[in-house]
Amino acid sequence: MLTLCLLVALSADPVEPGNAKQRDTQFVESLARDITALTESIAAAPKTVSLYSRRGDALFFSGKFAEAVADYSKMIDLQPDLETSHWRRGIALFYAGQYDLGAKQFEVYHNFDNVDRENGIWRYLCQHKAYGRAKAREGLLKYAKDDREPFPAVYKLFSGELTREEVLQAIEAAKIDGEERDKRLFYARLYIGLNEFVEGRLDSAREHLAAAATSEWARKAGGGPGYMRHVARVHVQTLTDKAPNPK
Repeated sequence: MLTLCLLVALSADPVEPGNAKQRDTQFVESLARDITALTESIAAAPKTVSLYSRRGDALFFSGKFAEAVADYSKMIDLQPDLETSHWRRGIALFYAGQYDLGAKQFEVYHNFDNVDRENGIWRYLCQHKAYGRAKAREGLLKYAKDDREPFPAVYKLFSGELTREEVLQAIEAAKIDGEERDKRLFYARLYIGLNEFVEGRLDSAREHLAAAATSEWARKAGGGPGYMRHVARVHVQTLTDKAPNPK
């Protein structure tokens, strides 16, 4: 799993009444208030890294990707040692359409953690959008040490060694407890959906990303998984917003 860089302020989603969709709606509605309050705090303390971290997250979760990149980049300006571990900036660059810069961010992160295939997955996604599948596969980062499933399997999906069906079937067949299965299914659905997206299969992408976005395991886990659940949620929303209106 991508290691949380300093000052990530995301915990598990608050427990509120209502179903998952209602809770997400309440969360999204709170983001505008959070951004306003954080902007006021930044005006009073413009060199406080944690404020840019929190506002960057709120902007990203609101679908304001370029603005999120700016706040995440400001964190590095204020504290340069954050650059090597700032995977959130790489993800924001991907969604802002700055694929080459996103790939470079994940290359820097590889120097920070050369075991985590999730980093290599994001670099592949950036390179796929920037240069196409063939070059992205050639540029897949090499890993000598084992990583936790489903990341090795997802990596083989991206390299063309496994199909999405084989990745999911392996999780269903694994002798693991229910919580571990939910965790693996969350990450598998997320990255299968992202792979479908870069391959241009948007209906399939929406299906898998929606499954990740509604993961109760990720919702309760908070932290990095919670952030990635919101990545799926925001991506589904962007696909919905761009979908042609039915005639």
